[in-house]
Amino acid sequence: MNFSMEQWMQSYLRAVENAFGSRVWFVGLQGSYGRGEATGESDIDVVLILDRVSPDDLKAYSRVLDTLPKRDMICGFFSGKEELEHWDKADLFQLCHDTTPFVGSLAPLMETIREEDVRRAILTGACSLYHACVHNALHEKSGELLKELYKAAAFTLQAVAYLQTGVFERKQGALATLLQPEEQEILAQRLRLKNAPVAEADFETLSALLMQWASKWMTEG
Repeated sequence: MNFSMEQWMQSYLRAVENAFGSRVWFVGLQGSYGRGEATGESDIDVVLILDRVSPDDLKAYSRVLDTLPKRDMICGFFSGKEELEHWDKADLFQLCHDTTPFVGSLAPLMETIREEDVRRAILTGACSLYHACVHNALHEKSGELLKELYKAAAFTLQAVAYLQTGVFERKQGALATLLQPEEQEILAQRLRLKNAPVAEADFETLSALLMQWASKWMTEG
């Protein structure tokens, strides 16, 4: 049976409206479904923002999700509006730009984000990648983990492209045109590894490439 994201969203919106009514401030989709790049294995990254969120709301939302198809694939972001308005702007940068709206708009939040927030998003991403890459190279030595790190690097690449061009490109296949050669190489490896494992012979080279690229953005900005 074919899965229809459009039908799933209609069911989701009805269920959320029945549970929370006018308290719903925003609904959107992130990730591969939001970008129109989903496969049969993709998670459903749904964003729901209420006027506020209490522990009872968590229980109510969990019950809503339990009624929906593909329950084991549903993840995403759930928050109150006031908390989101006070969220770290570096983190908010990615959330706002990588979310397709269905109900409401994140535009008022986007207007609060400044260049220094984008730079901090890049620094935070680079630090996380560097630490995880070094740890993996020394201890885990996992090709699968390295593959996940290249996947995570794509979010930092989006922020780098935005900083340099003022354009946020959500589709990773089109991102290369906005990047400098060093970043293009990281993206090329991310796209190559999307449907392939990390070969044992490439593990050290790919680890070094990602570590050195992250180090550059940590130390040079």
